[in-house]
Amino acid sequence: MLSRVAENLYWMARYIERTEDTARLIRVTRHLMLDFPGTTTLSWSSLIHITGADAIFDEHYGTRDAAKVLTFLCADRRYGGSIMGALAAARENLRTTRDVMPKEVWEEINSLYLQGSSLLAGTIDLRRLDDFLRTVIRGCQALTGMIDGSLSESPARTFCAVGGYLERVDMTSRILDVRSANLLPRSPDDLKPFEQLQWMSVLKSLSAHQMYRRQVRTRIRGKDAVRFILLDTTFPRAINRCLKRLHGKLATLPRSDAACAAVAELQQLLQRDGTAELADAPDQLHQFLDDLQLGTSRIHDAIRTTWFGGVDSPAPVVDETVEHPGQ
Repeated sequence: MLSRVAENLYWMARYIERTEDTARLIRVTRHLMLDFPGTTTLSWSSLIHITGADAIFDEHYGTRDAAKVLTFLCADRRYGGSIMGALAAARENLRTTRDVMPKEVWEEINSLYLQGSSLLAGTIDLRRLDDFLRTVIRGCQALTGMIDGSLSESPARTFCAVGGYLERVDMTSRILDVRSANLLPRSPDDLKPFEQLQWMSVLKSLSAHQMYRRQVRTRIRGKDAVRFILLDTTFPRAINRCLKRLHGKLATLPRSDAACAAVAELQQLLQRDGTAELADAPDQLHQFLDDLQLGTSRIHDAIRTTWFGGVDSPAPVVDETVEHPGQ
């Protein structure tokens, strides 16, 4: 496999995951706004900060009202983190690697792209926003399932998995950051009446509510929810599990020492004492999640340096004849 193909597959998987998780991020914020009394300080503008897109948003928009923020996050294709921007990028990456991917995946991503474009035709309509977000999330889940169910064990599948797991770690941490951002009351007394409601919204945004109830078996508390999202070893979107799977996939590739070391560094950060207690300290949780996101950048840099020599470099990155048991 050429490094160019590996890089395109890696980014395709990242963009599909980013599309789904940006939709989840918007949905959890919308649900929080609908559930909370109007006296709280909920604001759409915090999503711009959480996604790290302040500079590009301020370059193209004047104010951070609901219409502009939703237009930017859902439909603005100048921003690669918007839903339609990321979906278009995933489609383009897949178009250039169609020969190594099942035909059904190409057809599904085209269908999702056209559906999304149709639902967002014209201005953002809040009455159709839930339909759009639901369509995007289900479409991305279908794509992920198709890749998992129809692509043979191969380097192509490995790079898809690596991109997907890394993006999921980054975006799950950003969704969790909704709790620590300036969306909710900062005073413990003000926060207490809404605690269960807000954590339920975060869990539902990750499709984690049912699995949390089955495993934790107590009422929803911030400390337990943070522990579940960060440290659970069985839930597919839990950061601990994603890092473990990411490390396992990277270890099957040649010259993986630097990338595996970067993942191990993040796993150590996750296992430090008092991680679950961060639920009661929004500022510390925000800093912890910032460190987590910086760690994902270091993993990406190690992957790019090791295997992606640039689109014009035809250097082979994986021996196609090598079998990778346990992937």
